[in-house]
Amino acid sequence: MLTILIGAHLVLAVAAPGLTRLLGHRAFLFAAVLPAVAFGWLVAQAPLVLAGGVLSETTTWIPALRVELSFHLGLVQWLLALVVTGIGAVVLWYCRWYFAAEAPHPRVVGLLTAFCAAMIGLVTADDLILLYVFWEATTVFSYLLIGHDPTRRANRSAALTALIVTTTGGLAMLVGLIALGQAAGTNSLSAIVAAPPSGALVVLATPLILAGALSKSALVPFHFWLPGAMAAPTPISAYLHAAAMVKAG
Repeated sequence: MLTILIGAHLVLAVAAPGLTRLLGHRAFLFAAVLPAVAFGWLVAQAPLVLAGGVLSETTTWIPALRVELSFHLGLVQWLLALVVTGIGAVVLWYCRWYFAAEAPHPRVVGLLTAFCAAMIGLVTADDLILLYVFWEATTVFSYLLIGHDPTRRANRSAALTALIVTTTGGLAMLVGLIALGQAAGTNSLSAIVAAPPSGALVVLATPLILAGALSKSALVPFHFWLPGAMAAPTPISAYLHAAAMVKAG
């Protein structure tokens, strides 16, 4: 079901320009339905998750590299996914009126929906490499959302600064994730948590992964990109930097 929800968000993101031409500002309301449905599905999983159960999905992706489309929904993942989908639905709904005085924004509708998909994938990914793919997807989508108005120099500059800082931290994290996977003999996060590895590779991996987390969450010494990124419209800043992406770090 998680794979279907993420795929549905991505399909809707691709269809957003056409929907915006057809529905105008009401396209935001249409797009808000999907994260709302995802939120409702997550609420329905509450009895299982709160009782200590988990939902897992695994599909082979790149077998030669041991990379899988693997998702794990435990208590922590469930809580973060509720934040992503619940606030995502509210933000898309609010955008209908926030942007009412301007021409419809097909890019904003599509990018917010795609960002929601990337965040759902990020908080539920159970494969180290898959986690990194979604991690960097949020970076790219946030760059495009912050700089959604190319005529404003403040937006362009803030978007580029955020991209450089978070991508650099993400590359460091990728090296750390690969080292951690090699040390553990598996890319499965749940397996690594169940049987934590040790050794020199883990010592190397820890600060590299931490660098990625600190850069994404805008903590010292990577804090300087966040204030400028608030040049984005209010609902975008609220979703990316208060509710979702920074929380991922």
